[in-house]
Amino acid sequence: MMEQRDDTEKLDILIAGAGFAGLALAIALRQGLGTALSIAVADPALERGVIDARASAIAAAARHLFEAIGVWDRVAALSEPILDMVVTDSKLDDAIRPVFLSFAGEVAPGEPFAHMIENEPLVNALLDKARADRVTLIPAAVANFARASSEMLVQLADGSRVATRLLVAADGARSHIRELAGIQCYGWSYGQSAIVTTVAHERDHHGRAEEHFLPSGPFAILPLRNRRSSVVWTERTAESERIMMLDDPGFHAELEKRFGLRFGEITLAGPRRAYPLGFSVARAFVADRLALVGDAAHMIHPIAGQGLNMGLRDVAALAEAIVDAARLGLDPAGSDVLERYQRWRRFDTMAMGVATDGLNRLFSNHSDALRLVRDIGLGMVDRLPALKHVFIREAAGLVGEVPKLLKGEAL
Repeated sequence: MMEQRDDTEKLDILIAGAGFAGLALAIALRQGLGTALSIAVADPALERGVIDARASAIAAAARHLFEAIGVWDRVAALSEPILDMVVTDSKLDDAIRPVFLSFAGEVAPGEPFAHMIENEPLVNALLDKARADRVTLIPAAVANFARASSEMLVQLADGSRVATRLLVAADGARSHIRELAGIQCYGWSYGQSAIVTTVAHERDHHGRAEEHFLPSGPFAILPLRNRRSSVVWTERTAESERIMMLDDPGFHAELEKRFGLRFGEITLAGPRRAYPLGFSVARAFVADRLALVGDAAHMIHPIAGQGLNMGLRDVAALAEAIVDAARLGLDPAGSDVLERYQRWRRFDTMAMGVATDGLNRLFSNHSDALRLVRDIGLGMVDRLPALKHVFIREAAGLVGEVPKLLKGEAL
């Protein structure tokens, strides 16, 4: 039984995890609540700094959130708008990759449906904003916690203790907090891994994103600034392990076989990393004085580039539920507040999870019959501009009951 000590620090909201979701939530709550409630972020990464060579697609709704909390203007010059997107479906050795589906990349005139940006400068911008807004930053992990009548008693890895009205788990797919809370996940492994790297090329991409559906999985080319592209390359796990073990010339040859030479010669412009892929959803997003956000709540296939954006949708929904309750003088961690958040996010999460799972199963196979059916389907969609616009708005996060922050509105 964990008990309060004289040196136990009192907080209103403790967020475990200083990634995109945790920092964005802390900033949004600070701005929505002012100094009325005390807010802290705990993560040992705060001490060692951010090292992340990956890049992310920031959908329009997520960009609205960053604009609303005053972060996007700090990184906008480092981002690359996705101006259009093409989808191909072929075998690896096919001489031609016909385009079956293309999208204009705008949800409204002059507004791209997404931007690409490298993770490190964006996380650092969030950290700078959190410091400027006087969010308390604690460079330690949550080691344990226990529920008391009206608060959580939290033991940190550095030996200090915190009593908080609400504990938010934003500590990733292998969430220690979710495990301690006894919240189970259901899901499965795809037997695939995503190889992620950055490529420089001779010719400009002109803001075009490409998704090549190959039998082993999608090969995505996503535009970055300065004639570079982020590559998210899905392979069967055994094959990804073989490719990752290759020397640089061997890896380059495998990459070039899939990337092609339409942008001229390509060179590696960043490290290569491989990440196992699976589907996972927590059986509950909330418990007594506890909420899960981001990867702690759900993991989906990257086939549609929605993982990070779904986490930011969690942030917008939870922040709005908490701020609305606090302004009415209600407990910001009350069961009705947390249930509102859970209802808001569960259906969207499951719908996106089912959609990405279905797409991966439909395209990541060697069946010629399925290939014919899906190519006919892609061709039909390509001839229906209204339907393509719906898909673009869905990918941009602007469909359904959209929280204020995702519309660019302050809380």
